[in-house]
Amino acid sequence: MFEDREEAGRLLARRLAEYRSKDAVVYALPRGGVVLGFEVARFINAPLDLIIVRKVGHPSNPEYAICAVTEKGKPIYNEKEREALNPAWLDKEIIKEREEAKRRREKYLKNRKHYPARGKIAIVVDDGVATGLTLMVALRSIREEAPRELIVAVPVIPRDMADTFRALADKTVFLKEEEYYLGAVGAYYQNFPQVTDEEVIELLEQNVLN
Repeated sequence: MFEDREEAGRLLARRLAEYRSKDAVVYALPRGGVVLGFEVARFINAPLDLIIVRKVGHPSNPEYAICAVTEKGKPIYNEKEREALNPAWLDKEIIKEREEAKRRREKYLKNRKHYPARGKIAIVVDDGVATGLTLMVALRSIREEAPRELIVAVPVIPRDMADTFRALADKTVFLKEEEYYLGAVGAYYQNFPQVTDEEVIELLEQNVLN
């Protein structure tokens, strides 16, 4: 188990040491991923930006993600669940979550513009993988910006999903590939408090390269 997100971020950072001062940008998924992204960005001397992803939860179980979407671009679906849902309801939920993603960008980054990935080494960081939908859509969104190299770095991932992400990124950094996944990212941390909006804003402000 990791002690907390800070420790996991420092461990990821060491695995990414070769990218120190190498024209890289770290893109973190808020909110939890920002804590790790900050540690990585500080260690490799890179700017920290956000890739804001929103989940659409199942109507009978909002915690169960059936779709993930960024501020723009195509959503990624759990196709098995999608077939059983009302398309009009799903379209409405996607629009709502896109608007929430835009609102969060304005809140977190204020007037700072998105740091473009074109021609850069883009490192996408989160605090772990469960269903994988949010990280998949985040990687696709950054890939569309044409980075020189696309890297995904997470502390823990189910082993049966690892190859999927190896196909989506140019390089993967996984600290744990779990054959018998415990069902939730938080199960791999001794301390896993909810990260607040204020913490996200503070970490972004501390990243002086952004």
